[in-house]
Amino acid sequence: MISQLALFEAEYPLQVFAISLVFGSLIGSFLNVVIHRMPIMMQKEWESQANEVLGQAEEAQESETYNLIFPNSHCPKCDYTIKPWENIPIVSYLFLKGKCSSCGNRISPRYPLIELVTGVLTAIVILNFGLNLTGLTCCILTWALLSLALIDFDHQFIPDDITLPMLWLGLICNYFDLITLFGNAFWGAVTGYLVLWSVFQVFKLVTGKEGMGYGDFKMLAMLGAWMGWQMLPLIVILSSMAGAIIGGALIFFGRDRAVPISFGPFLAIAGWIALLWGNEITQMYLKFTAF
Repeated sequence: MISQLALFEAEYPLQVFAISLVFGSLIGSFLNVVIHRMPIMMQKEWESQANEVLGQAEEAQESETYNLIFPNSHCPKCDYTIKPWENIPIVSYLFLKGKCSSCGNRISPRYPLIELVTGVLTAIVILNFGLNLTGLTCCILTWALLSLALIDFDHQFIPDDITLPMLWLGLICNYFDLITLFGNAFWGAVTGYLVLWSVFQVFKLVTGKEGMGYGDFKMLAMLGAWMGWQMLPLIVILSSMAGAIIGGALIFFGRDRAVPISFGPFLAIAGWIALLWGNEITQMYLKFTAF
């Protein structure tokens, strides 16, 4: 089966790219749900726990199930339930001209953009790693990074419900040496957490302020579990560079300096680049700096 997939990939690269693009866009449609609903689900869970602590457990009971599956997607303005044929990634948005078919309310172009980006990233990952188990697991990491980046961008927090399972999945995958050796992955998780935790403590000691959240520590630990401790310096450098460039650009174009900028999206960008081209970038740097 594996040899047949490799043969198909070698003979039909454009078809593989197209299939990966379509499949990735379908996943992107689901990621839109995750990005939108997970923060709401967490908020509901926090409220429920608070009500239980306050002895108001009855108020915590919800009359309607709310998770990643239920209720069905609907228009936020008229509550129209979106039909399956109106939920085809990218195509439905273009067919509906970016509007609700019931009330004409404008649909954010962010939804098809996320679907398109997910499709493109998925195709790039498959072209780099191939139609195999490593390629599939790297796609899963890519989808998780995209979700984490956008949730942190929107709400300035990184959900443990994604980072912790992904950390364990990285360790499990590397137990079988899919991306790196298990020892590298184990120490990558440990070191990844301690690096940003140490920066956090030093920054707080010097300034009296918290420069980042604990979610960033866990996210770097997750990346270490997937790629090993050797990739952590590159990820930290790339994320810092991305933060400086993008953050500077946002401030230049009018963003309030007092509003904190989430670090999670920069970690996600750096982690994805390191996943695909980390070894090449490191070798290029060593060659450039060699005497």
